[in-house]
Amino acid sequence: MENKKRTKTKYFCLSVLGLFLFFGIWELSVRLGWVSDRVLSPPSTVVETFIFKLSNVNPDGSTLPQHFLQSLRLALSSFAVAVVIGVPLGWIMGYYKWASWLLNPLFEIIRPIPPIAWIPIIILTMGIGMSAKMFIIFVAAFVPCVINSYLGIRLTDQVRINVAKTFGASDWEIFTTVCIPSSMNMVFTGVRLSLNASWTTLCAAEMLAATRGLGYMIQLGRTLIRPDIIIVGMFTIGFTGALLNKVLGMFEKKVAPWRYRE
Repeated sequence: MENKKRTKTKYFCLSVLGLFLFFGIWELSVRLGWVSDRVLSPPSTVVETFIFKLSNVNPDGSTLPQHFLQSLRLALSSFAVAVVIGVPLGWIMGYYKWASWLLNPLFEIIRPIPPIAWIPIIILTMGIGMSAKMFIIFVAAFVPCVINSYLGIRLTDQVRINVAKTFGASDWEIFTTVCIPSSMNMVFTGVRLSLNASWTTLCAAEMLAATRGLGYMIQLGRTLIRPDIIIVGMFTIGFTGALLNKVLGMFEKKVAPWRYRE
């Protein structure tokens, strides 16, 4: 037990050291003139801008919390819809052959299309409102949910299915009590990928004539040649994504604890 604690402490110190070296080299490279501060702001300036933006609306018209809440609502609502639709659809496609033959060809055509490529047609059909932005993020988050849920069902151990049949389980009982629980490993992998996709697509979605949001703040920072504003927006997205991933991991431990055996 003592050795385990020491190992965790050692790796934690290594993580802190890695961050310290990264930000230290970054700060020095700008302060010593190796990189222009018009191209890359040093971490100290980024921290000052972060504190400033917590309560000040300049230069983009909203405070950082206002941008954050707008983006959080947009990303999480789209992510939730993608999970609610994508996971059951993947399960059905994976278990029922008729569903796979009916839906898989269309899904395989749509799947390779980048979410950004949908922007022009979405503007024409849905305008530039909240629903249009949600759809862009939904497309990005939807695909991993379907693929991983589908594979999770398809990879169910046939021995378990045969045992269930031997005990007289119906087709629906096999699907709900054997295949779905067995697929949870792949399902949560897909949900994690979907969560990441939601945040990585956020900036593209908020290019649709947004007036508030982290993506809008980043775009305006580029227009104003304010790398500090851009980096604050980027790091806010990064830290939020990491925090949400951690929360999802805690939920996963409750639903699928077998994935975290020591």
